[in-house]
Amino acid sequence: MKLASRYWRPLCIAAFATLATGSALAQTPAPAPADAKPPEPDWTLSANVGLFSQYVFRGITQTNEKPAIQGGFDLAHKSGFYVGTWASNISWLSDGNPDVSASMEWDFYGGYKWGFAEDWTLDLGVLQYYYPGSYPSNYTKPDTTELYANLSWKFLSVKYSYVVSNKTFGFPDSQGSYYIEGNAAYDIVDKVNDWLGKVTLIGHVGHQSYQNWGDYTYTDWKGGIQGDFSGYTVGFYITGTDANAAYYTNRFGKDTSETQYVGFVSRSF
Repeated sequence: MKLASRYWRPLCIAAFATLATGSALAQTPAPAPADAKPPEPDWTLSANVGLFSQYVFRGITQTNEKPAIQGGFDLAHKSGFYVGTWASNISWLSDGNPDVSASMEWDFYGGYKWGFAEDWTLDLGVLQYYYPGSYPSNYTKPDTTELYANLSWKFLSVKYSYVVSNKTFGFPDSQGSYYIEGNAAYDIVDKVNDWLGKVTLIGHVGHQSYQNWGDYTYTDWKGGIQGDFSGYTVGFYITGTDANAAYYTNRFGKDTSETQYVGFVSRSF
């Protein structure tokens, strides 16, 4: 019994020390992984600005083949909700009527983007086209409100825009007009380095239908290429339509629906 008692105290001390050390180690938090990413912010604010040789909207030149400066801001929540605004100089209103003084298109929009499956995204929203300026008393202002739905898969997308206002870009009693379009943006070159980014082929076909103004209905197309260079996007594309020139020729004798060529440089922040 004495021999056992002699070794009992050292053994107890050693066991207690071992347990205490293990407890201390268990309570010490594990270091964070070296490559841990910061949490995704709730809100993201982005901006864009671009210089274009002309502004073409749905196949129709908006600036009579003159240059355009465009830009906007977007505020997006990580849940998918977003709002934004965008603006460009225009001349098509005064090109059609000298009594009109309106040189800007100012858009406001908001919606929700939902990635519901791998590579699939559904974008639902509302877009208000606003054209500030002065107009004759009997003139139908071009301000237009559209609801839109855009379904995309990888580099392909289909978008449907439906007019809910009682006028469509100056056409009275035209609620129910719509625009349906298919778009493609296919990367032919992946990012090479910090200076040379990806190169993308772009394609588009659309159909603009005017309720109660069927003579102005037309189909348009677009094809081109763009590349990312040191943070800037540089591109070129060609557009065309099958619109009736008699309805789209302005007071200067310019057919605004004919084939157009557009070069641009833009940047996002």
